[in-house]
Amino acid sequence: MQYLTALVDLNATLNFAQQIAKSIVPDFVVAVSGDLGAGKTTLVRGVLYDLGVTGNVKSPTYTIVEPYSVGNVDIYHFDLYRFNAGEEWLDSGFDEYFTKNSICFIEWAEKAYQYLPSIDWWLKIIAVSDAEAAKDQRSVQITSLSDKGTECLSQLIKHAD
Repeated sequence: MQYLTALVDLNATLNFAQQIAKSIVPDFVVAVSGDLGAGKTTLVRGVLYDLGVTGNVKSPTYTIVEPYSVGNVDIYHFDLYRFNAGEEWLDSGFDEYFTKNSICFIEWAEKAYQYLPSIDWWLKIIAVSDAEAAKDQRSVQITSLSDKGTECLSQLIKHAD
């Protein structure tokens, strides 16, 4: 199942982040891809705030993972941009982060795709240039890759309508 939507500005991005937060559940993995500057971290940051994370939400570009806890849910925000080879995932020990009580967001997941645990959603952000409007917009495509992903995507579509 796939879903495609346009994000015309920051407010639209943050509203969409809120819809994602309402739709996902623990034991869920979201792969996030898109070009540099496409808005991956901005979208994930919005979701984290809507899930209840408080305080500063830092980009994990240099730390590779930033952990958060909300109630009994552990949330992990990964950024694999600095990986030179997918095998680095195997050396990291990150598999232990993927539990029934965790939600994981993995930016640049394509860099280690073959080694990652089961992904529920693949979220791709695509920059779309609108010369007439003199601004850049984003399109977001979510593809469900599991039964749970399809259930949650159905919820997202209900929230979006």
